[in-house]
Amino acid sequence: MCATYGFFENPFLADEREWGVEMPPLHEPHHAERLRAWMREQRGSARITGRHARNLNPLIFGGERALQMRFAWWWLHLGDRPAKFSAFNSRSDALATKWRGAFQRRAIAPAAWFDEKGTRFTLNDGAFGIAAITTVATRPDGEKLDTYSIVTRAAVGAIAPVHHRMPLILPEELQETWLDPDRTGDADFIGSMVAASEELSRAFVAVEQNGETDQPALF
Repeated sequence: MCATYGFFENPFLADEREWGVEMPPLHEPHHAERLRAWMREQRGSARITGRHARNLNPLIFGGERALQMRFAWWWLHLGDRPAKFSAFNSRSDALATKWRGAFQRRAIAPAAWFDEKGTRFTLNDGAFGIAAITTVATRPDGEKLDTYSIVTRAAVGAIAPVHHRMPLILPEELQETWLDPDRTGDADFIGSMVAASEELSRAFVAVEQNGETDQPALF
């Protein structure tokens, strides 16, 4: 499906063997149950959030004591409103300029696949983390709402023939570094993350054609 990523149907979320890598805090019972409920409601797919349909998606945030999972609006908000321009993705080479504020508040979108122009891409090792930048919006009723944008990089490997951009996939050993609020988001930082993602990005394989080649690209 166009403009989506997500999980396989009915994964046994309490068992790390289904993920292939550790994705804390998703294995914790409370978060795992919330994620199962979201998968039932959204059929395992994260979609761009509509202005009226509040389909929020799970994000992993850094915390003072432990990582947290919260549900967020997939379209970055500026000034407490969805940006009027396309803000569901953000280029890695623009984070230190166009997106500098949101770049200081980073998160990770957990996933097991993403679709691009009718092609589904996965890792043989299971789940992975997609880099995201975030803002906090205040709703008219005073509710605080996390909003986010997926970070993209130049496509490599199997994705490159399909589209020129792909999600920035974070190696497992660098996920805590990405979430560290004390690490300033600047050009050197994002450059190091893109370089570190190269090998992992080339490991993706195309596993499914869904026939929606006439749809706009996710990234």
